[in-house]
Amino acid sequence: MTKKDMQFKPVTHVLFDMDGLLLGAEKLVRHLKSKKIPIAVATSSSEETFKLKTTNHREFFKIFDHIVFGSSDPEVKNGKPAPDIFFICASRFPDKPAPENCLVFEDAPNGVTAALAAGMQVVMVPDPRMDELNRSRATFCVDRLENFKPEVFGLPPYDSAAT
Repeated sequence: MTKKDMQFKPVTHVLFDMDGLLLGAEKLVRHLKSKKIPIAVATSSSEETFKLKTTNHREFFKIFDHIVFGSSDPEVKNGKPAPDIFFICASRFPDKPAPENCLVFEDAPNGVTAALAAGMQVVMVPDPRMDELNRSRATFCVDRLENFKPEVFGLPPYDSAAT
């Protein structure tokens, strides 16, 4: 059975590790927000570095419920591949979702390892040059975020006008 044939557990919350915009990210984030799906960012960057990297996208990042900065948040004791950042990020949603109800979007192997160690499903959007071995641990892998289908993980599908 290939990962394409697999059934994935439905999720209720979405966490992103994106310091910049990946192709398709804005469409997905705005869609999830419009459907009242809680969304957050869990980045290994410090707050200062994150702000520098995202200078041109400040309005976009205001859409998120919260952002956890792994390198400067005192609650994050261990960096990725430890799961700390994802546990902290999920715990900051008001309803404190169980890890299995969270879906993480990652682009790096250490982030995939951290999300899986947290008990969360993870969609990897890897650099096209990344080898298959580093891609294989993710719950699901897409070449571009714009190719992600939210309904695969029990999230509301895109409205037909939005696709």
